[in-house]
Amino acid sequence: MTDERHRERQQRLKEKVEARVAGAQETRGILLVLTGNGKGKTTAAFGTATRAVGHGKKVGVIQFIKGQWPNGERNLLEPHGVEFQVMATGFTWNTQDRESDTAACLSVWQHARRMLADESLDLVILDELTYMVAYDYLPLEEVLSALRNRPHGQTAIVTGRGCHRDILEMADTVSELRPVKHAFDAGVKAQIGIDY
Repeated sequence: MTDERHRERQQRLKEKVEARVAGAQETRGILLVLTGNGKGKTTAAFGTATRAVGHGKKVGVIQFIKGQWPNGERNLLEPHGVEFQVMATGFTWNTQDRESDTAACLSVWQHARRMLADESLDLVILDELTYMVAYDYLPLEEVLSALRNRPHGQTAIVTGRGCHRDILEMADTVSELRPVKHAFDAGVKAQIGIDY
């Protein structure tokens, strides 16, 4: 390709991008869903949290299905003013106690509702929320209402596999992570600082 053809192609691309940027003028928080069977949903959410904190934004984190194991993201972000509320029961397939898991979920959900109503929070992460809806630990309508009624400027990120279609429909942005290959499938143990 000649330099002239390359410049012409890049100029057309530049014009298309600039037209899209000019057309996107609304300022508000968004609902972002990170779902799918691939690794990296929580990691992506915490990358956004780190970016937000780096820009002086206020962030709150709710973690469902997390245990008491070390949490690198919390170690980094909590000293920077990020509030963490963690269900701390571990994986529901380990506890196998629906009543206890539901009670723990509902307790942490009260913090989520508070955060989703807090105008001072720029970003709220609802890590693994999708499981709480799928397992009927949380009423779908209550989740939808809290997401729908959050402050105008607040962004919320929902992570987890199998996101309910009503949450997907409400979302402004949905990314689905697809597994291609995973070290765990080859017998490699999850590693602190890499996998958790």
